[in-house]
Amino acid sequence: MPTLEELAREKTDLRKEDVEHLHELLGSWQLLADLSFADLLLWCPLSDKEGFVCVAQMRPYTAQTLHPEDVFGTIVRPEEIPVIDRAFAEGKTWRRDDPVLIDGVPVRMEGVPLKGDLGTVAIITKEGAPLTNRRPGRLEQNYMECASALSRMVQEGRFPFRGKSLSAEGAPRVGDGLFRLDLDRRVLYASPNALSAYRRLGISGNIEGETLEGLGLDTTGVLDALALGRPIVNEIEVETTVVAQRVIPFIKDGIATGAMMLVRDVTELRHRERMLRRKEAVIQEIHHRVKNNLQTIASLLRVQARRSSSEETRGELEEAVRRIASIAVVHETLSRDPGEQVRFSEVARQIIKMVADGVSEPRAVAISFEGDPGELPAELATPLAVVLIELLQNAAQHAFDSQGGSVKVTASRKRGTLQLIVADDGKGFSSGSEPMSGLGLQIVRALVEDELAGSLVMSDETGTTVSLEVPVTRKAR
Repeated sequence: MPTLEELAREKTDLRKEDVEHLHELLGSWQLLADLSFADLLLWCPLSDKEGFVCVAQMRPYTAQTLHPEDVFGTIVRPEEIPVIDRAFAEGKTWRRDDPVLIDGVPVRMEGVPLKGDLGTVAIITKEGAPLTNRRPGRLEQNYMECASALSRMVQEGRFPFRGKSLSAEGAPRVGDGLFRLDLDRRVLYASPNALSAYRRLGISGNIEGETLEGLGLDTTGVLDALALGRPIVNEIEVETTVVAQRVIPFIKDGIATGAMMLVRDVTELRHRERMLRRKEAVIQEIHHRVKNNLQTIASLLRVQARRSSSEETRGELEEAVRRIASIAVVHETLSRDPGEQVRFSEVARQIIKMVADGVSEPRAVAISFEGDPGELPAELATPLAVVLIELLQNAAQHAFDSQGGSVKVTASRKRGTLQLIVADDGKGFSSGSEPMSGLGLQIVRALVEDELAGSLVMSDETGTTVSLEVPVTRKAR
């Protein structure tokens, strides 16, 4: 299915600026659909001026959709839906008093011109069930009046608000609770959900007809929205209750005439966020302490190594220090970033620096890193860190003569599998001998094949290359 940009480029003469304006509308028009109890379809004129193409649609949360199938990409001629053609030609809202029959279904239809910098760029049709044979309730009537105010702003080019999306995640929606306010911040109407949210703030008695100041509430957000002519989001917290507010001003002929305020009780949501932040802080502190403890153990082993009279014992203790240090690197990364995911490229670069700093002169060993496997779970990153430091240390110690050489580490991720390649340009190994021996090779094989359920391949075509693949997910392992 083509995107809005592709459809506009193929079927219309819309400018880049006009398409950007349409995207701004798509970030806010859920509000208009919910208030109108109607599907919204966005129609742009064809390049040949012989009809219109639907470039977007929005279904309401407050009513059953009349378009269960997508209308996106549909082309209509002017005579098929005259409301669209007339609203575009005259640049003002047009509605049919009688329902329009679409596929045999009566539809309440209204065409609203969307104004851009150079005039009308599209028509929004509001298509809902006819309001016949019944009298709308107060909630429905107030929703529709708010929808009419927003439609007028669309026609005047004042909605959507430039750079202000009204569909932010977690923001109050129409069904969460709605207040209608006049210029004096007086409550003209409060939906049942809005009343419930304010009751939780401890406000008793009558709310409709009272000003927000009279209710003892902070009105800074409403004042700013009316003065600046743009939506404002804030929160009110009374003891343990938190209510989110989104104030949307109504503008007519450039002057604010009132506002609607969407409210939502977010007490439980904020409580969970605080609990999560506390847990993250505890986890980070644990990783920080584990890192410190590992570094302390490494320091003790270094002291023991310096005091040892045996060259072999000293070498084994130094290898143990490096293994512990590689694990500490993972915990250091986790102590800075919340969660149990580690960006392995950062860990790899710290390990590379650690190994490079430990290479004794006069040999010069250049170690480089390429690729970005993304974030890995700590349970995978920790053994991989140990594997990497073993492979790098082996290459630095045994792959080169006095002239030195280079080692290249490459990491990639594909289809749930991590691939790590450590390749050097050293002397390689003969076909009858292992490139690594002793405890180092045992550790690498045990971690890759047994613990991580991966595979390990060694070759010496040009130097020594060690390739390993391990599944990323615990389930795959």
